[in-house]
Amino acid sequence: MAKAAVQFSCSECGYTAGRWFGKCPGCDSFGTLVEEAIGKQAAAKAAAKPLLRLVDVQVEEAARIATGVPELDRVLGGGLVPASLVLVGGEPGVGKSTLLLTALRAMSADRRTLLITGEESVAQVKLRAERLGGAANVEILAETELDTVCETLIAERPEVCVIDSVQTLYSADLGSAPGSVAQVREAAGRLLRVAKENGIATILVGHVTKDGSVAGPRVLEHLVDCVLQFEGDRYRAHRVLRAVKNRFGSTNELGVFEMTGAGLVGVPDPSEVFGRTVDGEPGAAVACALEGTRPMLLEVQALVSRSDLAMPRRVATGVDPKRLAMIVAVLARHAGIGLGQADVFVNVAGGVRIDEPGADLPIALAIASAAKRAPVRASLASFGEIGLTGRLRDATQADRRLEECAKLGLAGVVAPAGTPTRGKLRVAQAETLREAIRAGLDGERVERDPEA
Repeated sequence: MAKAAVQFSCSECGYTAGRWFGKCPGCDSFGTLVEEAIGKQAAAKAAAKPLLRLVDVQVEEAARIATGVPELDRVLGGGLVPASLVLVGGEPGVGKSTLLLTALRAMSADRRTLLITGEESVAQVKLRAERLGGAANVEILAETELDTVCETLIAERPEVCVIDSVQTLYSADLGSAPGSVAQVREAAGRLLRVAKENGIATILVGHVTKDGSVAGPRVLEHLVDCVLQFEGDRYRAHRVLRAVKNRFGSTNELGVFEMTGAGLVGVPDPSEVFGRTVDGEPGAAVACALEGTRPMLLEVQALVSRSDLAMPRRVATGVDPKRLAMIVAVLARHAGIGLGQADVFVNVAGGVRIDEPGADLPIALAIASAAKRAPVRASLASFGEIGLTGRLRDATQADRRLEECAKLGLAGVVAPAGTPTRGKLRVAQAETLREAIRAGLDGERVERDPEA
């Protein structure tokens, strides 16, 4: 009897090999290669298809489907695109199922929606829907067998379908367990074909690994049209929904939600929530960051303390650690603030992550304020990119940033030279980091922390 063909696939990155390795050659993870059977594929001879010229292709513009959740529509780029496949990932308990059930309830008023649940029973979903305000007209199916799910979608053809979650689906043709690399890959591929051929906007809920990425092979993220990532945890009231990949819109947009007793509620003005500071408090600065088309005021906190370690720590929460190390080095070289014997901790309040270079200046101001024990001037925000030479570079869309600062009643802004003024808002222009620190810190006399 012939031996069944097997291969080994990594559960983290999807790397496949003909034999087992202790460490995955693709992502260097230990103990992640799992054995799976290779299904026999019929060698059917396919007929060649005629070729088309791109100029002759007819494109039909389909109207987007509004989800009823404005913050979700913002991240998607204006709503769901018909026949698209969206992947939503996040930590357990962050609110993925709650958000999508809220969207289904809103869309069910004038569209046919379907929820396929593989993790919860129908009764459990009904209880959650009642807590959110009512069950509405959402149709539901509790099923994990992939063939049954696909046949149901083809027969019923709902306009919007949510599958919670893709890791629970399994195909009887594969010998591996549900959630394995082979099962997730097969489920995503078949659901993609069903969604495209039948015009069903499908949303997949995905688990995340311990490092925060979507569980399963990387091909899962490559197959779908959009990848949305929920940031935050169950211990915080606010959540951030960020687009990691979006074929129909910008990947810089984000939505802010607040978990309440009635479910997730969108926060239309996040600057009011994340940009609050206490005047006269050293180590705190207000950053005017730009996420997509939305300017946001965020509080950046810094703590500088004397280190007893040979290698002082540089700890960043919500900031790229490599970027933090660069800013600390520029502060020491071009601003005269030596931090070689001090631990530096930087945190963005509210659990928000800043990735754009325009947040370099507020991070530097917060660190300088903590090191010199001098508070940042009251009602002052800042933005600007810091170069390795100590000079400030212009930040994109400065007008939108200044408009947000003026709307919230701030008195002034520290920005790179050449930034235009706006109304009564005082703009302190600085060419170098040293000038920006002099303009941003309160008072001419500053005292160094005795413990630093």
